Amino acid sequence: MVDLSQYLPILLFLGVALALSTAFVFLPMLVARLTGAHQPNEQKLSEYECGFPAFEDPRSQFDVRFYLVAILFIIFDLEAAFLYPWAVSVFSIGWVAWISMMIFIGELALGLVYAWKKGALDWE
Repeated sequence: MVDLSQYLPILLFLGVALALSTAFVFLPMLVARLTGAHQPNEQKLSEYECGFPAFEDPRSQFDVRFYLVAILFIIFDLEAAFLYPWAVSVFSIGWVAWISMMIFIGELALGLVYAWKKGALDWE
């Protein structure tokens, strides 16, 4: 027979997470209605992009360079995410970890040079 009491902490955790996420979604709306901050008008309900009204059709295509810059940002952002735990533990893991990270940083540097030479970072 399976002892289901082992799952009680998981169920409690899920219950607390569900209660908190529900509270974070619905409490601000409730407080806005109770304090009078919920007063929709035409200007509040209008679409905007980056703080100002859109100039053209929102379904228009983006330039491919926008996606290239976004992908490059994600790649180098992930590099920082890998670099921090390595830097914290590099002295305890030894030379193999240091050499591996230098190879990783070298590959990313080559990728950056390649993207730079191809003009992926140029914006007109």
